[in-house]
Amino acid sequence: MVPASAGSLKISEIFHSLQGETRTVGIPTVFVRLTGCPLRCHYCDTTHAFSGGQRWTLEAIRDEVRRYPVRHVTVTGGEPLAQPACLDLLRMLADEGYEVSLETSGAFPVDQVDSRVVRVFDLKTPDSGEVHRNRLDQLPLLTMRDQVKFVIMSEADYAWAVAVCQEYDLPSHCEVLFSAAEGWLAGRPLAEWILRDGLPVRFQIQLHKILWGDETGR
Repeated sequence: MVPASAGSLKISEIFHSLQGETRTVGIPTVFVRLTGCPLRCHYCDTTHAFSGGQRWTLEAIRDEVRRYPVRHVTVTGGEPLAQPACLDLLRMLADEGYEVSLETSGAFPVDQVDSRVVRVFDLKTPDSGEVHRNRLDQLPLLTMRDQVKFVIMSEADYAWAVAVCQEYDLPSHCEVLFSAAEGWLAGRPLAEWILRDGLPVRFQIQLHKILWGDETGR
């Protein structure tokens, strides 16, 4: 067993699949899923990553990623930034020449994330139960390389997300993604609200759920 240290991370799984969301949807990608998350969103679909996992050295993670014929790597969770050594992993993967993205909950600062990494900042809506966790002070740091994601559970969530987009003028300096929370809101009403209001956002459906359902490791 690898001891806990600044040079290791607790990993839930590493797998090869198609990117199911975000700007690179459909592109073959290696996913590095870190264990642990301090949030408990009502719609969470990765509760298996809350605990367990195995500790890996950063070098072992890099070597596992090298096994796959891809140039895109997504570091996700859980909440990756809950483990400080995640920053070192992101830097290492970028140094390897990968196109790296980080999926983070919006509850942690992202100012120390390597500038080569695409930050996908998943803001929590009121119905998620974790809206108080949002680090809204980080939004001005995002650039057009980065993305802000809203998982919408209701029309009230939608109105809240629209208000945040307007208050922080998000579409002018980063890409904005709206998703319907599976099991809580169908995709069609959300699509119709976006069209009705002429929002400059990207509507997305989870491609991996369409292809493989709730299988983990896909």
